[in-house]
Amino acid sequence: MAQVLEFKLPDLGEGLTEAEIVRWLVEVGDVVVVDQPVVEVETAKAMVEVPCPYGGVVTARFGAEGTELPVGAPLLTVAVGRTADGRPAGDGSGAGTDGAKDGASAEGSGNVLVGYGTSEAPARRRRVRPAPPGVNGRPKAPEPVRDTRPTETPSTPTGRAAPADGPVPVISPLVRRLARQNGLDLRKLTGSGPDGLILRADVEHALRAGDTRDRPDTTKATAAPAAAASGVGTASVTRVPLKGIRGAVADKLSRSRTEIPDATCWVDADATELMRTRAAMNAAGGPKISVLALLARICTAALARFPELNSSVDTEAREIVRYADVHLGFAAQTERGLVVPVVRDAHTRDAESLTAEFARLTEAAREGTLTPAQLTGGTFTLNNYGVLGVDGSTPIINHPEAAMLGVGRIVPKPWVHEGELAVRQVVQLSLTFDHRVCDGGTAGGFLRYVADCVEQPAVLLRTL
Repeated sequence: MAQVLEFKLPDLGEGLTEAEIVRWLVEVGDVVVVDQPVVEVETAKAMVEVPCPYGGVVTARFGAEGTELPVGAPLLTVAVGRTADGRPAGDGSGAGTDGAKDGASAEGSGNVLVGYGTSEAPARRRRVRPAPPGVNGRPKAPEPVRDTRPTETPSTPTGRAAPADGPVPVISPLVRRLARQNGLDLRKLTGSGPDGLILRADVEHALRAGDTRDRPDTTKATAAPAAAASGVGTASVTRVPLKGIRGAVADKLSRSRTEIPDATCWVDADATELMRTRAAMNAAGGPKISVLALLARICTAALARFPELNSSVDTEAREIVRYADVHLGFAAQTERGLVVPVVRDAHTRDAESLTAEFARLTEAAREGTLTPAQLTGGTFTLNNYGVLGVDGSTPIINHPEAAMLGVGRIVPKPWVHEGELAVRQVVQLSLTFDHRVCDGGTAGGFLRYVADCVEQPAVLLRTL
């Protein structure tokens, strides 16, 4: 006897409470196997493919693309097992069902993340038309949710808009989301990529050209009472929901400022010798060493001398928790917002390894493929805001960590060197720290050691 099981949005870990549906990977009527990814969702931390713990026929989907669902809300229903006449659930023809027999298993793995559980390849999807109630004694399956998304097709090679009877040639979920957020109909675009593939540049060009005249106005909102009182018109007011990464950042920074009594100290340093050292390393051949990697190596050496800053505060137990390992977070600005990927065991890595790991995590951050595990668990953060073209900042500590080193841009400035005025490569370093874990003497000692290593990289040789 067939049984209809409901698959709910699972807990994706790390305290996430909701997720936005980015793309459905299955249609109503498709045959799925255990652990087959069925939907791609975006959380406040990353994009995740969610596998279904049941094997059978998809009978309903809940939520269109762009819908935000809380953890525990229904995602889809799957008919599993066999009907009274021995056929797989949901099979309406009685022929050609052999391909679904193995996949329509009534047992679920219970897994919620891709990469765990069964290792067998997913079965090829088939569209199966549910039969009406009472046919051959089969029970009636729940009525499927109709897919109300506009039909999308790729652009034709001649540049004309393609007919609306197939999928739009878009690979990147970020491109779809950019179009969706701006109310842009992708069917009206002609892609400039291979075989008419729509690229982000095509969407941005359409937005700049004003090719969105008939999109719905979703940004205008009723003016707040304060705005009305001040005479500001409703047309000049916009409301942006605090959700996704922006909402997660807002919550975390607010909590940091609420809980952590932070203080900041800073110092200017002559980075000329550091830049010369990097140039000599890169001239010797092999992978190029990044400035960020050298600064990270300096950070790990400084934390070995001042372990008080590689810690957090357990407010409930009223204890300072010090960590033996350094899991170094670094701030990365992406199209989705600010994220802080974490380099695990940074204290065990050399400059080459750090450079490679920074590059790998940065690329994943830009593509939106970082997992929650790669965005959490840091013990100290390195913030290179110099790439934004600024000299200094007083950053907010990445809760629950206890400190963050900020690095400004490295620029030529007048500097007294060996008793004479000279033009040197100068950088401003700042340290924001939790005053509960240490006093100013410890924080100042840490920052001074970092500055000494920047000015004289040979200082590091003592601990290498």
